[in-house]
Amino acid sequence: MKIFMPQNGGLDEAAAEIRAGNLVAFATETVYGLGGNALDDTAVAKIYEAKGRPSFNPLIVHVPDIATARKYVTFNETAETLAATFWPGALTLVLPRTEDCPVSKLASAGMESLAIRVPGHRLALEFLKACDRPLAAPSANPSGRISPTSSQHVIEGLEGRIAGVLEGGSCAIGVESAVVGFSETGQPVLLRPGGITREALEAAAGPLLDHKADGTSPSPGMQLSHYAPEAPVRLNATEKRDGEAFLGFGLAQEPIADINLSRTGDLTEAAAKLFSALHLFDEMKVTRIAVGPVPEVGLGRAINDRLRRAAAPRDSND
Repeated sequence: MKIFMPQNGGLDEAAAEIRAGNLVAFATETVYGLGGNALDDTAVAKIYEAKGRPSFNPLIVHVPDIATARKYVTFNETAETLAATFWPGALTLVLPRTEDCPVSKLASAGMESLAIRVPGHRLALEFLKACDRPLAAPSANPSGRISPTSSQHVIEGLEGRIAGVLEGGSCAIGVESAVVGFSETGQPVLLRPGGITREALEAAAGPLLDHKADGTSPSPGMQLSHYAPEAPVRLNATEKRDGEAFLGFGLAQEPIADINLSRTGDLTEAAAKLFSALHLFDEMKVTRIAVGPVPEVGLGRAINDRLRRAAAPRDSND
């Protein structure tokens, strides 16, 4: 797998691979995305193939600005407010495709909606402009596995499956974007907790409806078993049992923690370290993982959402 360095022509070389129909992983502020030309059915199919991703799970399309997004989706008033407030940033909106939307239906998993966002990462925006087409870009990892927050994570998971990775350093947020869709009556619905807190979203858009996560969502990343390490996961653990590795949070869990997401109880630090910690447990070849309680507030909701999916019974689609 080639590592494209942004300087010395690497960015343009990576963009040329995209235009040729190949796949390139690239950094965003959330996690590394596996980019392919969203206008090209074959390129989108390659994404599903590289990830081993279930075809019913839609992909997020990345664009450089809201003007470009309007070519592909129809905004309502609340969506306009959310985009103006949080784009570029860690928010994905699920909106109706425009009547003449050229984005591959494979990217929408056959649905009439499209998940779209403008990433809040300078290099990602430069890459999108250099590619000169929207990029379908789920997390750059095999489906159901831990999401990548460094180029090394991408290499470990997708070596031999894609053209390369555009080096962008470590991801600042470390969990995927929050996903907001809309009910039939136009009310905003939180489809997936993520890198922007529910509190911040509601401050901009008013109350959000809750979505029932039954594995059939129009939102990416909503299968019940997802983000899973090799070892089975036990949640809300208060003690470390024989044979377990312990993932802790906060000073109280420090004495028994093999890895502590944040000794000081900082949820932002914990979110940024989550996937790296799970990757490290895989490297350690642990057989069982116990996870201490994480508060269900702010970014804790996104962390717990990922952990619940990691702990869910493994599905043959993952």
